[in-house]
Amino acid sequence: MSTLRVDNIRHNNATSDAITTAADGTCTANITSNYSNRSVVYNGAMKIAQRGTNFTGVTASGTFPVDRFLFHVGSLGTWTLSQSTDVPTGQGLSHSIKCDVTTANASPSGTAYARIDQRFEGQDLQRFCKGTSNAKNFAVSFWVKSPKTGTHIVQLQDQDNSRTVSKAYTVSSANTWEKKELILPADTTGAFGNDNGGSLFLCFYLAVGTGYQGGTLQTTWGTPVNNTRATGQVNVADSTSNDFYLTGVQMEASSYCSEFEHRSFGDELLRCYRYYYRLKGEDNKTYMIGMSDNDNVNIYGFFHFPVPMRIPPSSIEQNGTASHYKVRRDTTKSCTGVPTYIDSRDFYCRVNFPSSGHGWGTGQMLWCQGGSSSSYIGFPAEL
Repeated sequence: MSTLRVDNIRHNNATSDAITTAADGTCTANITSNYSNRSVVYNGAMKIAQRGTNFTGVTASGTFPVDRFLFHVGSLGTWTLSQSTDVPTGQGLSHSIKCDVTTANASPSGTAYARIDQRFEGQDLQRFCKGTSNAKNFAVSFWVKSPKTGTHIVQLQDQDNSRTVSKAYTVSSANTWEKKELILPADTTGAFGNDNGGSLFLCFYLAVGTGYQGGTLQTTWGTPVNNTRATGQVNVADSTSNDFYLTGVQMEASSYCSEFEHRSFGDELLRCYRYYYRLKGEDNKTYMIGMSDNDNVNIYGFFHFPVPMRIPPSSIEQNGTASHYKVRRDTTKSCTGVPTYIDSRDFYCRVNFPSSGHGWGTGQMLWCQGGSSSSYIGFPAEL
């Protein structure tokens, strides 16, 4: 039997030892295992899409094709965004984001851009130890299917300290799923706030104008400079035949990228509820319990969220007209106006279901219901 005698073991491309041995026969291992919750990305498998699965005519920021992933665009084409079932084979992934160019822009100028973001609370980023001597790298991995070969850019934007860093990756084959693993550097300057504010944006660029290129790509942390944000980025928006796909997104505090962390549908759904919750309506299906007011008009509904939301919602989303909503006690009556926001905490929201002339008196318990399959009430608490 032979003995291997070494002081340490390190990968050729690593900057630190994986195993360090001691004279007493013990060793210290630097292990980043596949422990749970190692990724700070929510819904990285693109399974949750509470708002819908297809959005057409998108020309401005604000659309979430799936939960937690925001499409951010300015002066760069028209897009159809959808939750797709086109995925890399053999990876256990079932959905992706699809970005379909419907109005092309072959020569974007100025600070035009199109990108996909996920935004993070500072209190979820403390593991990166940013702003300290123990700061950790940002290991970002994902699957991408791009219509363009060549350089694509991922960027981290530190919102607390106004600092950014970018990393280029190369797509080798057009319209082919490829896995990418990127290590963005640790930052010993500027700590993330330990609170529920939006501390960091993870950005996947699809196209940029001339104002975001021209300088040398900023691959170390520093003050943002527009023309170094996405130098070299190909233009995915230059043809209406172009479709861009993204899935399997993960980010962890590590010097290498581990295998994708698959979470259960229920687990991922609860994580997404912290930022957005939607009650979907069907005819005569109850949204919440309400109570009648003495003005013979208002019905005050009370809804308790399944998880505490990031912040108390300051508004609600709803669609359609008054006829899409109903109130019921001994009989059913249509609302005479759409539901409106009253007030909220992080664990509940009060909503008014107006029904003029309801005739039920004061303090009567009622059911606040949907009046059509397309009705909904949404509660946003996004970053």
